[in-house]
Amino acid sequence: MNPHLANLLSRCPELTPCQDEINKIFVALCQSYRKGGKLLICGNGGSAADAEHWTGELLKGFLKKRTLSKKEKDSLPEYLANKLQGALPAIPLGSFSSLSTAFGNDVDPQLTYAQLVWGLGKPGDVLVGISTSGNAVNVCAAMEAAKAKGIVRVGFSGQGGGKLLGLTDLCLRVPAKETYRIQEFHLPVYHCLCLMLEAEFFPEN
Repeated sequence: MNPHLANLLSRCPELTPCQDEINKIFVALCQSYRKGGKLLICGNGGSAADAEHWTGELLKGFLKKRTLSKKEKDSLPEYLANKLQGALPAIPLGSFSSLSTAFGNDVDPQLTYAQLVWGLGKPGDVLVGISTSGNAVNVCAAMEAAKAKGIVRVGFSGQGGGKLLGLTDLCLRVPAKETYRIQEFHLPVYHCLCLMLEAEFFPEN
């Protein structure tokens, strides 16, 4: 078992039933990144904050410094070469305030995430939709757009999974029903995935 996943399960044994799904999500992300793909993440409220948090751990060093390779450093001015860090591309879809307000006002606010997936996504990318109920209309619509684009669809939800269960390729259902408890489980899972990805793509750091 991956040591970061083993550590997660030792700290949060309630997540043991989610072990296989976490591994599958990790594999899907690795496959996407190796082929030049990116991660898109969306959610509402606290889950939108989780999307921001998750991308922040991927776009810079997490536990490691992610020092650039010699080739990368040679392509940069010294002041950048010594400070920039390796990154895994990820985009929190809740951050596009101008697009979101314009599209929401002019077209349909429930379809803003779907529009962003349609505009930014490409085959081989991964979309993570975080919804504690699994029934958020805007997140589910984004999954429909992702399917048409050939994007791998991953859901983060609660015990039941809601509609996301039928709209995703992989759906992490944490063992809780209350919104705050579901969110409390989501955070250590995506932290674990960030640690696993960092170890995979930045082994020398």
